[in-house]
Amino acid sequence: IPLLIDPDNGVKEEIRPDILIDAVMAKVNTGTGIDDAHLVIALGPGFTAGKDVHVVVETNRGHNLGRLILSGQAEPNTSEPAPRMGYTEERVLRAPADGVFRALKKIGDVVKTGETVCMVDEIPVIAEIDGVLRGILMDDLDVEKGLKAGDIDPRADRSHCFTISDKARAIGGAVLEGILIHYNI
Repeated sequence: IPLLIDPDNGVKEEIRPDILIDAVMAKVNTGTGIDDAHLVIALGPGFTAGKDVHVVVETNRGHNLGRLILSGQAEPNTSEPAPRMGYTEERVLRAPADGVFRALKKIGDVVKTGETVCMVDEIPVIAEIDGVLRGILMDDLDVEKGLKAGDIDPRADRSHCFTISDKARAIGGAVLEGILIHYNI
């Protein structure tokens, strides 16, 4: 199956793909339309199935995670990270100011409370909890104050950084289900 990763969504101008999956996770529609492909699937809030896209996949944890929405919208963005061992916002690393991002640690590294994990220009971003760095932005990105720059997993199981999570598996399976239903397979 040919797969094209297209962060600028320029492919829709050059070719008409059979399937377009908007997995940007911006929590808003950044320009995807129902006419961009024969089948357009979007992940999470910001889209209306039947108007913007053909299918919306629910991405919020809970009973409806991975549910296909053929008419209407996903649950609204909660703006709250899912709890891990009782930690929510404190496990998220956020840009302290507008500037250029630089990581000092990499995914899978153990971090300790008070440790500098990354920088925005010359401003350090400090870990608020102990754990394993599960996600981090790429170097040299321009970031805005408050942008999620990384994620610390307090469970401290390094293998979680390199395997598919239950949430990703549910969402990926839902996308496949949407494709199979659309094409009556």
